[in-house]
Amino acid sequence: MLQRESFFGRQDAKPENNSTKPGATPAPANVRSSLSHEANDESQRAARASASKEGEGRGSQLIVGPNIRMKGVEITDCDTLVVEGHIEATMDSRMIQIAPGGTFQGTAGLDSAEIRGSFTGELTVRKTLTVYATGRVSGKITYKKLIVEEGGEIAGEVSKLADDGKSVRSSPSTSSSIRTGQQPAATSSLSS
Repeated sequence: MLQRESFFGRQDAKPENNSTKPGATPAPANVRSSLSHEANDESQRAARASASKEGEGRGSQLIVGPNIRMKGVEITDCDTLVVEGHIEATMDSRMIQIAPGGTFQGTAGLDSAEIRGSFTGELTVRKTLTVYATGRVSGKITYKKLIVEEGGEIAGEVSKLADDGKSVRSSPSTSSSIRTGQQPAATSSLSS
């Protein structure tokens, strides 16, 4: 069967797969390969659809996909930033979601942050900072509420925002390192 790829590498015509019929011969290797690519594309679309559903009603959303690198960027007017690739930027936004393998370097002022990848720099979270088991946050970190899953890491100058929005130092030293051993989604409070 003739296969033609479109502009984005997807196939225009889907190959017929008779491998599920009794007595059918297995599909050739090139067809199996294209089917696995389609399955992988489908799982990525499902993940993005999930992120999109979470972002519905939240306004504008920017998704930086895997293997994408952005450097020297200022991100404004973006309600939700989803980082699957690598970004060096400054931003003031509503929310950031860093996927496993995704990295953000720079300065960010946010309402909430969900870190499954890596954040390095200056991070101010006005509401909730959630660091998942695969998450790593380092630098100058200021937060209102902190949730860290077992295995998540925070290192650097860590401080808690007071109710009036001013920063309160969480430790008498200028830097601290936290590696949680708590149960998943446990709330941590670092006040002196």
